[in-house]
Amino acid sequence: MMTDHDTDALSASFDLIARQDAADEKIAGLRTDVDEVKARLERVSRAAGRPTLGACTAPEVKGFVDGYLRQGRETELKSIAGVVAADGGYSVPTEIDAMIARELKEISPIRQLAQVVSVGTAGYRKLIVTGGTKSGWVGATTARPETDTPEFAEISPPTGELYANPAASQSMLDDVGFDLEGWLASEIAMEFARAEGSAFVTGTGVNQPLGFLSSPVSLAGDAVRPFGTLQYIGSGDATGFDVNPESRLIDLVHTMKAGHRQGAVWVMNSTTLAEVRKLKTPDGAFLWQPGLVDGQPDRLLGYPVVEAEDMPDVDAGAFPIAFGNFRAGYLIAERSATTILRDPYTNKPFVHFYATKRVGGQVLDSAAIKLLRIEA
Repeated sequence: MMTDHDTDALSASFDLIARQDAADEKIAGLRTDVDEVKARLERVSRAAGRPTLGACTAPEVKGFVDGYLRQGRETELKSIAGVVAADGGYSVPTEIDAMIARELKEISPIRQLAQVVSVGTAGYRKLIVTGGTKSGWVGATTARPETDTPEFAEISPPTGELYANPAASQSMLDDVGFDLEGWLASEIAMEFARAEGSAFVTGTGVNQPLGFLSSPVSLAGDAVRPFGTLQYIGSGDATGFDVNPESRLIDLVHTMKAGHRQGAVWVMNSTTLAEVRKLKTPDGAFLWQPGLVDGQPDRLLGYPVVEAEDMPDVDAGAFPIAFGNFRAGYLIAERSATTILRDPYTNKPFVHFYATKRVGGQVLDSAAIKLLRIEA
């Protein structure tokens, strides 16, 4: 015969079993949820691992890439092409143009430093006030004297057609896993950067930008030097630097107005930088200072150093070092749209992509860039 104690024990056992069953059900449900999450993650991972059609997924970009660039079909370009083939090519979609611009800025040192404006026409003009508008102090009720007539100078950067002509085989274009727009943007930016890097430094101004080293130069200070003429000082030695190089570099820094020194940098090529890194003060301290944190630029007399390989080497009469606030001192004017013409005929079996862009450049404020000349 079952006693009350036995009944209570049996009831407790049933309750324990029921709670265990409920717990097992919850665990099973959680396991199911975890399995579903794992399955979703695996599907996402597999999808991410598949070859893509490129970074841009907009329909017009896919039509431009798959239709025109890969296959040469021009009928899909009606809604996005701003230029007809007879005029030299088709305007690339803004997404691809932005990819080219980003890569171009990363590898073109002067473009990183200068002021860049986008224009819609071939010409660009800007008026610069060079003096005459004077200010002063007067009393609250006294007469205001007449100010001088403003003096202006017009800036019209010489422009030229910048072009690149990368090529790919048709088998590469037929491969859907080949990131065509990424490759094309990189190739165009690399070739553009080589050409414009030289033009911004030493360009003649004839069918290309006028480089800042091609501008007129003078020993005169800012107050008396003609507008558009850069000031320079000598290095103290006809073949390099004299025994007190820090004094010449310090003088070069302080030929520039304090306002322009905020944001100024040194510009030189790697060969000159190798020479500068060896320069010491009379007490044996190096003038050059490495960046203290990864990613920070090296410094010379407290100002960042930027390497531009198109700057000249140290040589008699050369200008191997520039010090300036290039955002205030140099202007780059460019047509924002890059045009591309597909050419599968000139160099079979390769397909060339002839890319063009109009770019101009000129010194904007000649007081914002100073030069060091190798001379006694």
